[in-house]
Amino acid sequence: MELFTPDLGLIIWMFVAFAILFFILWKWGWPVIISSVEQRADLIDKGVEYAQSAKEQLDNAREAADKQLAEARRQQADMLREAEKMKTQIIDEARIEAQKEAKKVMDAAKLSMEQERKEAERQLRNDVGLFALDIATKVVKSQMTDKKAQKQLVDSILTDIETKN
Repeated sequence: MELFTPDLGLIIWMFVAFAILFFILWKWGWPVIISSVEQRADLIDKGVEYAQSAKEQLDNAREAADKQLAEARRQQADMLREAEKMKTQIIDEARIEAQKEAKKVMDAAKLSMEQERKEAERQLRNDVGLFALDIATKVVKSQMTDKKAQKQLVDSILTDIETKN
């Protein structure tokens, strides 16, 4: 039981030993421990600040990347719309140009056909005229064997010419 109820001398010696230990710790131990704890706290604070700064930079970078991505998508959409407009315009221009060319070809074909038709008509008239002249010559030769019939025909033609003039 002596351990639970120490003597007065033991208490004094324990107090002296505690005071010496406290003084040694207070003079040399505590400053080292406190400075180490403060350094560690500063290091932790710097780490937290660095982490917060890195997080802010990451957030800013993400925001900038999102803005750039949105801008790129907008530009892509604008380019696609512009390309679609250009495609439509080129197709329309090509269609109009093709219609013009087709009209030119059709007009040229019509003109060529008309000229060929007129030439064929002229050729047909010439051929018919020559054919009729040949037939008339043969008919007249067969009917005009005598001089009296020839004179009547010439008089008749001259009379027709005079009445026309």
